[in-house]
Amino acid sequence: MAKRELFGTDGVRGVANVYPMTVEVALKLGRAVAHLFRQRDTRRRIVVGKDTRLSCYMFETALSAGICSMGAECLLTGPLPTPAIAHLTASMRADAGVVISASHNPYQDNGIKVFASDGFKLPDETELELERLMTQAGDELDDGRVSSERVGRVLRIQEVIGRYIEFAKKTFPDELSLEGVKVVVDCANGAAYRVAPIILEELGADVVRLGVDPNGRNINDNCGALYPQNLKAHVLEHGANIGIALDGDADRVIVADEKGEVVDGDSIMALIATRMLKAGRLQKNTLVATVMSNLGLEHCITSAGAKLVRTNVGDRYVVDEMRRGGYNLGGEQSGHLIFLDHVTTGDGIVGALQVLAAMVREQKPLSELASVMTRLPQVLVNVRVDQKKPLEQLESVQKLIADAESKLGSDGRVLVRYSGTEAKARVMVEGVDEAVIQGLAEAIANDLQRACRA
Repeated sequence: MAKRELFGTDGVRGVANVYPMTVEVALKLGRAVAHLFRQRDTRRRIVVGKDTRLSCYMFETALSAGICSMGAECLLTGPLPTPAIAHLTASMRADAGVVISASHNPYQDNGIKVFASDGFKLPDETELELERLMTQAGDELDDGRVSSERVGRVLRIQEVIGRYIEFAKKTFPDELSLEGVKVVVDCANGAAYRVAPIILEELGADVVRLGVDPNGRNINDNCGALYPQNLKAHVLEHGANIGIALDGDADRVIVADEKGEVVDGDSIMALIATRMLKAGRLQKNTLVATVMSNLGLEHCITSAGAKLVRTNVGDRYVVDEMRRGGYNLGGEQSGHLIFLDHVTTGDGIVGALQVLAAMVREQKPLSELASVMTRLPQVLVNVRVDQKKPLEQLESVQKLIADAESKLGSDGRVLVRYSGTEAKARVMVEGVDEAVIQGLAEAIANDLQRACRA
């Protein structure tokens, strides 16, 4: 398969108004999506949602123009979580869904990701076909341009907010209630700033709201899932039972227990998977995670009698493996949690509700529930790189990796990879001695940064 140039691990992403995140690219992508899915329905409909960053307005307009020029109808939802757009695309029987968001990135960045009619992210080969249409098939797209009488319409459908709220609430067990549960929720001034507090309150929770005043520039700015330390002070100040931190598009969640201690995606997966296993609801007794997940998660799952399957980083790859293998629970350490019994992609709100359900059902504090997993010390060093040279060609880096793996033996791991969405390399080292793994990670990261200078 040819290599994708525009699409990364989660759609097209970059600095807003700088190639490839320009209105010209968005216009072409809108046209390509409308053209590619034209045989799905003679009255093609494409749902377009966004987060709260300033540049979403211009990309929304460009996508809409491209979609309408090909004779399709563009349904604009306004700010809504990415998983909400995935759900609406499938429930409204639309031909595709498009989300304008750079997820956890700062407001200067933006991105565009596409969902198929079933609410799942597109496979690599379909994204490659979109790229071909955008870059090599000008005549093909021009031939698909409709006459003035058949130009599509743009419709704003903000009433669908209620549809997602009701859907999310239904993933919480009917027999349970959040009455008497105090929740701090940090919406990162992002796409969930309206829906997340409402969902929790309608289920009965006493909600303390944070990050619910977006201004276009403050999304993910010292708030949300990337800054879970903010939860600690607020959880302790308000005597809350749990803190919930979402990222800018609410497809990931990190929580804090009643003591303010952070509980990440690995611990949440351990908590949920062991309970699903005991209840006979963990399909094929298997949890799907990525290569970044802590060895402690693997030890927890295997000691409980289940199996952990690892994939490349990216919730789309987790979902692909889950669908291939017939599994129903997976996720990432970063907080992408996929419950295929309910959703088609990572959903931070639904993930938080599953944690809350366990707390209420067992009448135990989160700190006790999360203790099911013992974390192995893990160090992650992120470094900026000027260019992403093939790692296997960097001899000095490979030698440092080999030396580190030899020193750690079976009690640790080394993982080095490039970010799929940023100009960064990530070096992860796990082991028993935190000081040792910190030194190993920094040595590899420093050498890698030198090797990747322009």
